[in-house]
Amino acid sequence: MNHQPRPAVGVAMVLAGSVLFAVNGTVSKLASATGIDAPQLTTLRASGAALGLFALALAIRPSRLRVTRRELPMLVAYGLAGFFAVPMLYFVAINRMPVGIGLLFEFTAPVLVALWARFVQGHAVRPRLWVGLAACLAGLACVAEIWGRLRLDALGLLAALSSAVLLAAYYLLSARGVVSRDTLSLTAYAFGVSALAGAAVRPWWRFDPSALTATSQTGHLPVWLLLTYIVIAGSIAPYLLVAGAMRHLPPTSVGIIGMAEPVVATAVAWLVLHEHLDPAQIAGGTLILAGVALAETARVKAEPSDPSHVPPN
Repeated sequence: MNHQPRPAVGVAMVLAGSVLFAVNGTVSKLASATGIDAPQLTTLRASGAALGLFALALAIRPSRLRVTRRELPMLVAYGLAGFFAVPMLYFVAINRMPVGIGLLFEFTAPVLVALWARFVQGHAVRPRLWVGLAACLAGLACVAEIWGRLRLDALGLLAALSSAVLLAAYYLLSARGVVSRDTLSLTAYAFGVSALAGAAVRPWWRFDPSALTATSQTGHLPVWLLLTYIVIAGSIAPYLLVAGAMRHLPPTSVGIIGMAEPVVATAVAWLVLHEHLDPAQIAGGTLILAGVALAETARVKAEPSDPSHVPPN
């Protein structure tokens, strides 16, 4: 049965997913402040999301979970790059710098993808790519305020930049080898790979259950409630919303509308964590988002409608 695209529904789904992803940054920072480190938080999140998504896939259409031997290497790489390394580095970054700034650095990934398409794959690009690149570089300079004493934590900055590079790799892997899979089974397997990788790095069975009853200093929320949000509202729900929006909107539109995420994330972090950006950093963030929008639309050949534009935050 063919479904008629409904752009308004697609926009609403992307915005809802972006808001959930945005709030997830602050919630994750609150959870980390109770003593859960980045690898452990990544493992707990991936394990919970994998269980939920596999249960949903089994209930809806179990046949979609079949995997061929040829698919395995790509699924493993996809899960390790996008669903283990990127979120873990993002958690490291936002624990050492404001949530909004960590997201802004990560959101430069589409510019890296466009540069890869131009210089490595030899694809034609529109001239506005270079304007977008210049805007991103200027914006990053403003966010870091390089004209004075560098205010950003060095390790946090390195983690944020690394997450952008790996997010670009995740997008490229998506476009190359996993577009034939449906979004639900693909995301379930990706979270499953992330959970296994996390169990090897920081085994979940060594997690102290008593930590679940601890409360965050801000808001006095129990850790179990924060983790529930991270798994359900911060992972499963936004992935399904943004992936579902692909049925109503082209990937480029989804990517551009999704840039509401760092704006909302900055506002939520300001309200809850009292993190604020100065005027230069706000101007820099605006330049970065404008540059990313230009890069998103600079490639002459449009990308297929696949889940590669769903950021794995």
